[in-house]
Amino acid sequence: MRFRSGAKLDPSQVTDVRGRGGMGGPVLAGGGGLGVVGLVIFVLYTVLSGGSGDLGGLGSLDGQSVSTGAPSTLGQDCQTGADANNRQDCRIVADVNSIQAYWNSTVRGYTPAKTVFYTDAVQTGCGAASSQVGPFYCPADKQVYIDLGFFDELQSRFGAEGGPFAEAYVLAHEYGHHIQDLLGTLKRAQQGSGPEGGSVRTELQADCYAGVWANHAVETGLIESLTQADINSGIDAAGAVGDDRIQERTQGQVNPESWTHGSSEQRRRWFSKGYETGQPSQCNTFAGSI
Repeated sequence: MRFRSGAKLDPSQVTDVRGRGGMGGPVLAGGGGLGVVGLVIFVLYTVLSGGSGDLGGLGSLDGQSVSTGAPSTLGQDCQTGADANNRQDCRIVADVNSIQAYWNSTVRGYTPAKTVFYTDAVQTGCGAASSQVGPFYCPADKQVYIDLGFFDELQSRFGAEGGPFAEAYVLAHEYGHHIQDLLGTLKRAQQGSGPEGGSVRTELQADCYAGVWANHAVETGLIESLTQADINSGIDAAGAVGDDRIQERTQGQVNPESWTHGSSEQRRRWFSKGYETGQPSQCNTFAGSI
């Protein structure tokens, strides 16, 4: 995956608070406008402990703070596609730019959503969050949050191949939740539970939306080309965070009734469907069997 060297990046779409930290109480149902739906969606995957629904370290931040870092230079350092080809954080800026360029041209009245880079902990419109929850979209402030250290864990802890397009898939998935929020479908996450429940269907639709963006990524003008190897790395990343795979690795057994995001096979299949069709209308995971 390569970016066009002369392509202009828009670093204003990313807020960089790495090293500055956050402080405050835990995320609570109903707090900050989050509600039950927000708790369901508050992740790329909600389970770091085998699909139990545990939101990791969200409840352990009360009274904690993280050391203050130097002011961000992202705006000066990430100006072109050449920068994106040389630096990971600039690459994520370019991913965000490309993803939003596509959805802005596709969804009428699209409202941009910033991505926030943070380290260890961050204060959000949904409350205080730990990096243990992984990347997430907060519907209360309509922002995507990510500790870039997650990409190392995607490989070391979850066994994904990793790579630039795997990273892009993660961001595209979270922006899929932003699209659901704008279209009013995000609330369907609370409709039923288990392997056919609303949470799983919501997450699989976000995977499909990520695939749709991938189909059109080169058209946005920032990405020079995508190879089949790139797409395969995205499919691999989707499978790595399937509920069944996480449960097998952490618990030694699979319990579909506790699934919140879908199986590895489902996640790969819905991403692939979005990529192969390139049509958001083909991502209706709320109809029929998934």
